[in-house]
Amino acid sequence: AFLHVDLEETIFMAQPEGFVEYGKENLVCQLRKSLYDLKQSPRQWYKRFDYFMLKINFRRCLYDCCVYCHVFQDGMIILLLL
Repeated sequence: AFLHVDLEETIFMAQPEGFVEYGKENLVCQLRKSLYDLKQSPRQWYKRFDYFMLKINFRRCLYDCCVYCHVFQDGMIILLLL
């Protein structure tokens, strides 16, 4: 779930084993998308999810930021618990 989320920070990493380019062993890679091991990955994923939910007219609960609610005109309610 955390893959392919855009990063806000500039992050560099060593070349992964098996993908080291010969003659350029000392170079590093700049990440453009998040990876599982990054501490920023869950936060970036949540920000993207939150933006989408608010865009489709769900409201975030004031007391728990992982609960979203949408009330239809006929009174039906959708609660989404993340």
